[in-house]
Amino acid sequence: MDRKDFIKKSLLGTAALSAGSKLKAINVKPKKSTYDELMDQVGFNHLPNEEIKTMKTVLHKASTRGHANHGWLDSHHSFSFANYYNPDRMHFGVLRVLNDDVVAPGRGFGTHPHDNMEIISIPLEGDLEHKDSMGNVAIIKQGDVQVMSAGTGIMHSEYNKNKDADVAFLQIWMFPNAKDVTPRYDQINIQDEQKPNSFQQILSPNSDDAGVWVHQNAWFHMGSFDPGHCDNYIIKDVNNGLYAFIIDGKVRINGQELERRDGFGVWDVDNVEMEVLEKATVLYMDVPMRLS
Repeated sequence: MDRKDFIKKSLLGTAALSAGSKLKAINVKPKKSTYDELMDQVGFNHLPNEEIKTMKTVLHKASTRGHANHGWLDSHHSFSFANYYNPDRMHFGVLRVLNDDVVAPGRGFGTHPHDNMEIISIPLEGDLEHKDSMGNVAIIKQGDVQVMSAGTGIMHSEYNKNKDADVAFLQIWMFPNAKDVTPRYDQINIQDEQKPNSFQQILSPNSDDAGVWVHQNAWFHMGSFDPGHCDNYIIKDVNNGLYAFIIDGKVRINGQELERRDGFGVWDVDNVEMEVLEKATVLYMDVPMRLS
């Protein structure tokens, strides 16, 4: 199924929304620009990993992430976000936010603005309902990937569709390579293309390539692997680095052992080698290391 057909089937009666229930205006910039607020904070502080001397790496163990539990939202932050601030953990290249969120039944994020940010959501369990000022109303679940280019400005909300189960998802933000683009929304289902012991491309810079596309020279790959499997990933661009996030399991990447929810960044290398130690699901984010 191509993405246009998928979106048509996913939309939940957008046309049926009354004027009073639609979210307000497209292209409305927040009072405090998302882009400017986050750009003010960045600095190339990768916190060198002293365990490995032969390459440039950064290690973010799961237990060292920022954490906020609001009751309705239990969130872990790989990089500084909201009330969690660590000057050594601001970003990895253009990758600015990696939040591991669990939202309680029937709860969620009310309508709020963004601009000039590429926002990717990857559900891990449950059903997440999305509404935005472009008129999109859709539900994403495990096996889906959602992208939103905030561009000149967008308003959106996200809620747990279910009243009896949590929803868990990764929320990822990247700085774009072009500002003030026309806001856009897309989502695809990747389950039919998944193969065991293989990384599947879920995001790229190209609209005609596999996965969703973004305004950035970035590629995301995700896969599930059995113990003993080995993989060699070639980084897509000489200016890019790779940030690996271990969703589940245990692996060794370029000599570094990593467990559930650990993050590991590598740059100034051509390739990344992975050995699977325990059954694992891994997300690779191949991103530019300099803001363009």
